[in-house]
Amino acid sequence: MNFNRLLSISSLWLLVFYASCSDYQKLLNSDDTNEKYRMSEEYYKNGEYRKANRLLEQIVPKYRGKPQAERVIFFFADSYFQTKSYLLAAYQYESFVKSYPKSERIVEAYFKAAKSHYYLSPSYSLDQEETVTAIEKLQIFINNFPTSEYIDEANQLIEELQVKLEQKDFEIAKQYFTIRDYQAAIKSLDNFTSSFPGTKFREEALFVKFNASFEIAYNSIEAKKKERMEDLKQQYTTILRYFPETIFLSDLDNKMRVVEKELEKQNTTTTSLTNTK
Repeated sequence: MNFNRLLSISSLWLLVFYASCSDYQKLLNSDDTNEKYRMSEEYYKNGEYRKANRLLEQIVPKYRGKPQAERVIFFFADSYFQTKSYLLAAYQYESFVKSYPKSERIVEAYFKAAKSHYYLSPSYSLDQEETVTAIEKLQIFINNFPTSEYIDEANQLIEELQVKLEQKDFEIAKQYFTIRDYQAAIKSLDNFTSSFPGTKFREEALFVKFNASFEIAYNSIEAKKKERMEDLKQQYTTILRYFPETIFLSDLDNKMRVVEKELEKQNTTTTSLTNTK
């Protein structure tokens, strides 16, 4: 009995669903612009953004120049944003901003256009042109609307994008170390810490530079070894000054014991040569 009732309810829902789809398809194929406008708003309010988008796409050209155009075009842009079609959303929001610079929705449109570019920003390992664009768009928004309700979020988005750019540069610098091009690694890491002095990757950057310098120093000819080992002592001191509880302390201390032994050996050799003279 319960199974039959459940089957009946399921069948009823299927009938409603197919009837709804059929009605929507008929509406798409109809020439009733007013009904499409009314139903697009209905779908939008109910969170059915894809259905709203298809209807709005059809009626936008017919409402240009009319009083409803501003409303229709904004919802058209926002329906793309809500369905995560961010490239199209950015384009439509930016068109809205140009067409209706005095609109009550101008701030929201400006922000969502910039936020669309934020969502288009790829993983740090890929080309970061879109990330740079997103930062620029968000900064322009902040400059234009410094008291907006979206300011805190805009600043947070810029911080996230900035970290992505930093990580991109840092991973490139680390790659030199991985392929054992230690001189290039040191130069790249120095450029990185100069360009991003407040980066969250600074601790690891200093550590990787120390390791690159250690490899060069340890494998140097005797004439250059002492000077390079002394430089490692300075790097070690710098790391501990900025990061006294660094997570790399154990590895650093192990290498510093090697450095001290090498310096002791160098000093012993120097003393022996002096006494010989």
